[in-house]
Amino acid sequence: MTISIDDFIEQFQTAVDFQEPVNVTAGTELRSLPEWDSLAALGVIVMFDVEHGKTITGDDIKNCATLADLYKLLG
Repeated sequence: MTISIDDFIEQFQTAVDFQEPVNVTAGTELRSLPEWDSLAALGVIVMFDVEHGKTITGDDIKNCATLADLYKLLG
């Protein structure tokens, strides 16, 4: 069973570990996030593996523009 986009966003925010709270929605562009960098992307890769048992790569993330695109990788 796939989790909801809202739960996914919560997991994403935990994985990226923003220093300041950031309002994130499904349509948020990853590149617009203040702390979106290689360390944040690594956190997302680990989240997919640990929380969902799914392996994704940096290239998978590079092909995603928004959080909704990341969420679709769960499919």
